[in-house]
Amino acid sequence: MGHCCFGFDSQLIVVALDVSKVCSQKLVKGEQPEVSRPPVVNRASACGDSLRPPPPNSDAETNKGLTFNARKFALAELVAATEDFKADYFLGEGGFGKVYKGHLPDTGQIVAIKQLDRNGCQGIREFVVEVVTLSNAKHPNLVKLIGYCAEGDQRLLVYEYMPLGSLEDHLHGPRHKKELLDWNTRIKIAAGAAEGLEYLHNKMDPPVIYRDLKCSNILLGEGYFPKLSDFGLAKVGPCGDQTHVSTRVMGTYGYCAPDYAMTGQLTFKSDIYSFGVVLLEIVTGRRAIDTRRNGSEQNLVEWAKPLFKDRKKFHKMADPALEGQYPMRGLYQALAISAMCIQEQPNLRPAITDIVSALNYLATQTYEPKIHPIPCPGMSHEGDEEEEICASSGHDKDKGTKKVD
Repeated sequence: MGHCCFGFDSQLIVVALDVSKVCSQKLVKGEQPEVSRPPVVNRASACGDSLRPPPPNSDAETNKGLTFNARKFALAELVAATEDFKADYFLGEGGFGKVYKGHLPDTGQIVAIKQLDRNGCQGIREFVVEVVTLSNAKHPNLVKLIGYCAEGDQRLLVYEYMPLGSLEDHLHGPRHKKELLDWNTRIKIAAGAAEGLEYLHNKMDPPVIYRDLKCSNILLGEGYFPKLSDFGLAKVGPCGDQTHVSTRVMGTYGYCAPDYAMTGQLTFKSDIYSFGVVLLEIVTGRRAIDTRRNGSEQNLVEWAKPLFKDRKKFHKMADPALEGQYPMRGLYQALAISAMCIQEQPNLRPAITDIVSALNYLATQTYEPKIHPIPCPGMSHEGDEEEEICASSGHDKDKGTKKVD
C-alpha cells in the first residue's frame, strides 16, 4: 500500500480501508506528475467547445454505442407543467440554467425541469451527453432522467423531483432553512454517493467518468437518500490499454484533481479526488473554496493537509455544528478515507470499490448521541467516543462519564 503524501498515520489508513475486511488499495501502474496547486478551473472557461454532435431530435441519436432511452416532451407540455415557467415554480439556478418544479399534465407527477440557458456554456454536446448518460443509467443513487425537450433553440431536461434539495444546501445554506445533518446521516449520504460513482466507473458499459462531482450535484430525496445529478461533463472512460482520456480541462475549482488540471489527462482517479473533497466537506462543514476565510483556509484541501499529519488535531476538523455529537473513531476513519482520496499522485488514491466498502461499514456503525457527555481527562474534545478514547488514554470509562438519571 502506498504511503500518504501528507505524512498521514499509516495505522489509520489500514483502519479506514480494512474496516470491512475486504478493502484493499489497488494501485495503477505509472505515476502522474505531482503538482502543488491546480489553476482556477471552472465550467465557464470551457465555453466554445468545438465538439458539437447533433441534438437528440436528429437522426444521430447514438454516442459510442449508447442510445436515448428517455421520453421526448413537447415544449408545450413543459410550459403547461410550470405554468409558463412561473416564478412560484422556480427552484434554483446553476451555471447551466434555471430549474423549476413542475406537474406533468398527463400523469400529475411532480418533476424538476432544467431549462438550459441559451446563452450559457452548456451547448448541444453537453446536453446530449447528459441525456445519453442518464437515460442509459439505472441505479438508485443516480437521479432519474424522465425525459427531454429539444425544440427549436430550447433545451430542457426533466428529472425526478428531489424534495430535500442538494447536499450543498444542507451543509452551507442558511441554518434556519435546513435541518442540521447529524453524523449518521452524513455518513449514509457519503456512502450512497460513493455507490453512485462506483456504478458509473465499474458497472456502466462503457464506463463513465463523472468529472463534476461536488456537493451541489448530490441531490437528496426522502430520508436524505442521495443521488448524483448533472452529467453534462461526463466522459466515457479509458478502455483497453488506455490509462487516461486526454480532454479539455473542465470542472469546478476546489474539486478538480491537480493532475487533471495540469495535464488534461482524465482518469477515474480524477473523480476519486473530487469525492475526497466532498467527503471532507461532509465531515468539516467547510466549503471546498471559501473566499470569506483568510489565507490558506480558503482552500479546504490546503487547510486540511497540516491537520492530517497529527490525529490529535482531528477533532479540530469536525463540523462545529455537530456540537461534538460524533464517534471519534468514525471521525478518524472518514478523514483517513478523505486523505487518501485527495493525494496528489493519482496512483495512490484508492479505488471506488474500496471506498464504498469502507463507507458502507462506517454507515452500519450507528452513532448514539451522548447526553451531556463529559470528556476524559486530558481530552479537549467533548464528543469523543467514550469507550474508544478512554480505553486508549488509560482512563476508566465510568469515571469519565456523567450518569444521567
